[in-house]
Amino acid sequence: MSKISLMHSRTFHYLLIVVSLAFAWVLLPFWSAVFWGGTLAILFAPVQRRIINRVGGRRNLAALLTLAMVLLLVILPLAMIAGALVQEGANLYQSMRSGNLDFGKFFQQAISALPEPVHDMLARFDVGDVRSIQDKLTSGAMQASQFLATQAFNIGQDTFQFLISFGVMMYLLFFLLRDGSALSRRVRRAVPLSDMHKQHLFRKFTTVIRATVKGNVAVAAAQGTLGGIIFWVLGIQGALLWGVVMAFLSLLPAIGAGLIWAPVAIYFLLTGDTWQGIVLILFGVLVIGMVDNVLRPILVGKDTKLPDYLVLISTLGGMALFGLNGFVIGPLIAALFVACWDLFSPPEEVGDQTNPPPGVS
Repeated sequence: MSKISLMHSRTFHYLLIVVSLAFAWVLLPFWSAVFWGGTLAILFAPVQRRIINRVGGRRNLAALLTLAMVLLLVILPLAMIAGALVQEGANLYQSMRSGNLDFGKFFQQAISALPEPVHDMLARFDVGDVRSIQDKLTSGAMQASQFLATQAFNIGQDTFQFLISFGVMMYLLFFLLRDGSALSRRVRRAVPLSDMHKQHLFRKFTTVIRATVKGNVAVAAAQGTLGGIIFWVLGIQGALLWGVVMAFLSLLPAIGAGLIWAPVAIYFLLTGDTWQGIVLILFGVLVIGMVDNVLRPILVGKDTKLPDYLVLISTLGGMALFGLNGFVIGPLIAALFVACWDLFSPPEEVGDQTNPPPGVS
């Protein structure tokens, strides 16, 4: 290659990087809408293909029908849950403001029920000032409630921005459903890798997206529902709210929902409600915990081919960097990291990786 050709090639690559970064910067205000539009398009692509076959290849009609299915199966249920959650959160906030719900009082009751040797040990480690800790818990709970109230107000103020983002997501989703196959082929042709490597990476990308979203959402829905039911049965205030919190926390493998039900069970045991504590522990370990231990490896780990510890670390890191979207982005980056390094392995070691499970495209 001549010096002039090499210079032209480098100039083109620099220009490509600059315009790509500029395009990403333009999309940044709506990156969540773009991200979930693309994610939903990947999830519902098999449905779109089936509908196309049913309607005689009319892509516009098929995309509209798939979009309607997304609204009915995903958007409307989430909107109903969000509405119920806002009502439950408002009731909990009022209870905290009126003093009917006092976390500091609960802490005082739990500490008072501890045996004397434990009190001595707490005093030895300079944590015996129960009143100070109680005041901090009460203050923290009030600050948290004030924060939630502020966030609710901000959500109301940002309704217009939310509607715009929602419209962008649905608009983009329609075209990704309609033209997704052609766009995917165009991207594949543009990637400067061998066909085998491109097939390996693209299959890994779509597999991880589908497995992570479907698997984590299924586990979260199951654990949140079960946790809310047992809290309701035991008469715990705000069962729906705590169920939703457990659903969100269950996105963290192994440790998620237990962050809510375990302290409540300990409180029951310390304050003399022994049977409630035992029931909650047994239900949490044998039912809620088994959902995570059984469903997550089947729905997530089996397809992503990632070990549990890597899923946990990448999920935590992804959520720390990208918020709620990180429960998909984190494992996706981890899976692509492993897949790229697998390309350097000898062919016999990559063999199983380049043959994804049947039905994955």
